[in-house]
Amino acid sequence: MVTLPSGIVAPALRIAHANRIFVSADEARRHVRARELRPASYAPPGRLHPDVRVDVEHRDGWPVYTVAPRVGTPVGSLVYVHGGGWVNEIVSQHWNLAAQIAAEANTTVTLPIYPLIPFGTAADTAAFVVDLVRRNIDRFGSASIGGDSAGGQISLSAGLALRDDHDITLAQTILISPALDLTWSNPEIPRVQPSDPWLATPGGKVLAEYWRGERDLLDPVVSPLYGDLAGLGPITLFSGTRDVLNPDARLLVEKAAGAGVELDYHEGVGQVHVFPLLPTAVGRDARAIIVARIRNALRASGPAA
Repeated sequence: MVTLPSGIVAPALRIAHANRIFVSADEARRHVRARELRPASYAPPGRLHPDVRVDVEHRDGWPVYTVAPRVGTPVGSLVYVHGGGWVNEIVSQHWNLAAQIAAEANTTVTLPIYPLIPFGTAADTAAFVVDLVRRNIDRFGSASIGGDSAGGQISLSAGLALRDDHDITLAQTILISPALDLTWSNPEIPRVQPSDPWLATPGGKVLAEYWRGERDLLDPVVSPLYGDLAGLGPITLFSGTRDVLNPDARLLVEKAAGAGVELDYHEGVGQVHVFPLLPTAVGRDARAIIVARIRNALRASGPAA
């Protein structure tokens, strides 16, 4: 993999107009309509990590992929929920991260292809992910959960439901630049916005309205920042300071401390949204931390990976 200098990421995103669907409510609606008419591919890349295999099955009519080591017996599992603003499909960066975790942590990574806006909603998708985690616990003996951006929201909301409805405490929750409060009301967001080349409030609010379905925006199944964190397992959180979601990430750190929840926070100074997924040295180091956290969680919950 080619490693890019971190300094070129933000200018490249601005040149590519990466924030197009977020800076305008109308653009967000147009993008939803475009994806409704022409869904993107969710297929894994033709070339993935050579040490993993990919399998697929269908649950409730939706594909669920597993990425596992080719050699040996994998230990435990991770359900990883991809980001994309609840409207964009899984992409190669998600697949590459899943493959790296599977190979280097010797575990099985489950990747659900979940219904996106305008077909999916927060409550239905959280229930789908909860079911996958419970199934993985039965099948593999233990399960962690993780996700980036929109997938981080789904993952933390699912973790709250697993604790409340099934008395399940996850061995590890990995949150990469998670969307935590879909009201987009944090007063610090306008301060961060000029430096963020990727996300913005106008389109974010439109997508949040679709995603909440019939739920209130303050419902933890939609905005997990409003949930009671007490009793959750360890959380590893990544957030860049050039990300409008960063102020809510800092609030999550405070809430976790107040609730007695172990939270390992990695703030990327000068880094953009989902920086651990990017082909930079900082992203590479973040991915190494993610692999280590999953490996340590597996060792704590069962035989050494």
